[in-house]
Amino acid sequence: MAKLRTFLTVLLLSVLASTTLTTTASAGTASAGTTPAGTAPAESAPSSGWNNWSCRPSTAHPEPVVLVHGMGANHWDNFLTLAPTLRANGYCVYSQTYGKTLLGGLAPMADSAAELSTFVDRVRAATGASKVDIVGHSEGTTVPAYYMKLLGGAAKVDDFVGFGSNFKGTTLNGLATLAEALKLQGLLTGVGCGACTDYLPGSAFLAELNDGPVAVPGPTYTSIVTRYDTVVTPYTSGLLAPAPNVTNIVLQDKCGLDFVGHLGLAIDPNVAQLVLNRLDPEGSKPFRCRLFTTLGI
Repeated sequence: MAKLRTFLTVLLLSVLASTTLTTTASAGTASAGTTPAGTAPAESAPSSGWNNWSCRPSTAHPEPVVLVHGMGANHWDNFLTLAPTLRANGYCVYSQTYGKTLLGGLAPMADSAAELSTFVDRVRAATGASKVDIVGHSEGTTVPAYYMKLLGGAAKVDDFVGFGSNFKGTTLNGLATLAEALKLQGLLTGVGCGACTDYLPGSAFLAELNDGPVAVPGPTYTSIVTRYDTVVTPYTSGLLAPAPNVTNIVLQDKCGLDFVGHLGLAIDPNVAQLVLNRLDPEGSKPFRCRLFTTLGI
């Protein structure tokens, strides 16, 4: 049994690592000529103006945008498509790799939320903005939700937009269920994936996050999910309870020609349109549905 548990742990972490590589490859294809993932220091200012600490928000877009990556990814590869798009539309854009153990986003999510809190304060101080907007992918929705609800972040965030959202946990297509059945949670934490344990349905972290509505008064919340998600299972784990400041979007309700899975959301032009429109409703453009697929990825 001990050997089986070790094998399954390695398998689970391999899945997470391959997630990062797949996201990087997909983004690299979509953004030909970009710097390979992992080669840019966390504090670098890419040519797009992303992580440019001298950027000052415009009157049209007074809140800088903080991007929060998913589990097993980093601040660079997850947003090779979206960050330049936001910058080209006049936003000051910032990101960091959080929760890094073996890979980004694997530390316990409460610790990652504390990292996010520090980073948001840094962005606010650098830009002079009283609030930021947060855009996140996958775990990059769960960590900000915890930050806004339990660490005082609601007073510092204007708009939150998440895609591939996950607020209730996931079975990871059965891997998380298998880990729970074989009592692997402690072993996963020991090899540097506290977030894996946090994502198990019924975890202490999720119980705290879901003690009352996840969305709290103050920020606007937009959650975008895809019916073809095979990482957040069921995909409805990303839907927030109805509230005046909450908008849930099932991507296929907006665009029946979009067959994207969980990872491909990061490079989906339909998602990018929705993000831009939700960050700036007054300046939003008519939504144009485009055929898009990443073959279930």
